[in-house]
Amino acid sequence: MEKGIVLKSTGSRYRVLFGEGKRINCSIKGKLRIKEFRTTNPIAVGDNILFEIDTKTNTGIITEVLDRKNWILRKATNLSKHSQIIAANIDQVFLMITIILPETQVEFIDRFLIAAEAYRVPAKIIINKTDLYGETELTKLEYLESIYKNIGYDCIRLSLKEPTNLEVLKQLMRGKTSLISGNSGVGKTTLLNAFDPLLKLKTAEISDYHKQGKHITTFPEMHQMPFDGYVIDTPGIRGFGVVDMERNEIYHFFREIFKISKECRFNNCLHLDEPGCAVRNAVEKGDIAFLRYKSYLNIMDGDNGKYR
Repeated sequence: MEKGIVLKSTGSRYRVLFGEGKRINCSIKGKLRIKEFRTTNPIAVGDNILFEIDTKTNTGIITEVLDRKNWILRKATNLSKHSQIIAANIDQVFLMITIILPETQVEFIDRFLIAAEAYRVPAKIIINKTDLYGETELTKLEYLESIYKNIGYDCIRLSLKEPTNLEVLKQLMRGKTSLISGNSGVGKTTLLNAFDPLLKLKTAEISDYHKQGKHITTFPEMHQMPFDGYVIDTPGIRGFGVVDMERNEIYHFFREIFKISKECRFNNCLHLDEPGCAVRNAVEKGDIAFLRYKSYLNIMDGDNGKYR
């Protein structure tokens, strides 16, 4: 029996790292059931697994998924009863966003961040393509930075054509397993190629008509970086449905809402239209950003978080 870590998952086949840098293709033995929830993928990138080697075919058969320290989960929006594990056993996540080409919606940012909060994964925000921004875009960038920095999220500006802050990101990722996620076309794969040009991962320009990215990265994949760290590249996602959250606990994962909620008149306040709500009062005074509160209301309304 060998122990390994899943580098790539295609749904039925897995690329596994084991031993001293050895790699092997594996499949699943029978049906593996993950106790916590129903998912579309029983094994995720980053999973530690046990497998047996078939010496005749030089492939492996996965027999067990070891306990996960954490994971990032999203609702499979076309399968309402199922969810998808984006990655497991990660030290931190970086959400890459862009102000234009394509424009990342604030609610998408918030949905991702509350998922990271719920699964106790530290999150940071990369704001990419800053070399393309004019005065209007820079004003919006500074506004978003002020919102997220004020509630404790680090924001790193990046331009891969003028590689400012590339070294900062390397330092933040050194010695850790990091997940990079975001919409299609924001530059996740291009960043990995900048980290390690030998990867030569496929990228494409965004659609001129829709101003959205094309899905080049098909499956999540973990790459070993030359600066001592692992980075997981993920397919671009347009929607991010939250999973396993009771309606009365969603506000727990909005840092600033949770902090101020302790001042509400009622302990069971949902911050909608209750009397004596400190959260709504803070929104009116500007102490909580209206865009964040709007995201909260939309999630409370129960939509599935899919953007067109």
